[in-house]
Amino acid sequence: MLKRFAPLVPLALVTLLFGCAAHSPVSQQAQQQVQNSATAQSSARYQEALYQDEVATEKELADFADGKSYKLPVLADSILERGMSLIGTRYRFGGTSEAGFDCSGFIGYLFREEAGMNLPRSTREMINVDAPLVSRSKLQPGDLLFFATNGRRGRVSHAGIYLGDNQFIHSSSRKSGGVRIDNLGDSYWSKTFIEAKRALAMAPAATPSIVTARK
Repeated sequence: MLKRFAPLVPLALVTLLFGCAAHSPVSQQAQQQVQNSATAQSSARYQEALYQDEVATEKELADFADGKSYKLPVLADSILERGMSLIGTRYRFGGTSEAGFDCSGFIGYLFREEAGMNLPRSTREMINVDAPLVSRSKLQPGDLLFFATNGRRGRVSHAGIYLGDNQFIHSSSRKSGGVRIDNLGDSYWSKTFIEAKRALAMAPAATPSIVTARK
């Protein structure tokens, strides 16, 4: 059997060597094409991986959005961002619009526009909203702050919205420039502070509703 194919071996070797010599440049070009193809495939896989990560992230956010713990910070962000845009708006007794606000009118406007909530009109009614009480050490952005600023200890007369980092936003007074930010740690506000409530815990899931005062 080996003898039958022996004469063909040298010829085969010559053919193979000639073929390699003749097609060497083509092989380099093919190798480059293979490398380019591999790079393209790798890039495509990378882009696909990024897309999958993005889709997963969107799904995770959607899952989070179904939980109250995720909704509250989002609502608070909307309320506070709108409130910050109104800094400098003049104080107006009884005011409930961007033409001018009193303290409760400012809060009511933001909660109505950004969270679909109709809070009681006055601070005396607002402090009685059936919402969770929050200790000063546990305050979160969006919590309502109540103060006794008229000299009557314990009698609510002013309100604001907690921003974070011990700061709050409120429509203060004509003399102080209307809507502004103050520090809860300042002696005046610290001494007049009464309590805080998490009114956003009463936020409707989909449609606006009225948050009533406790009778």
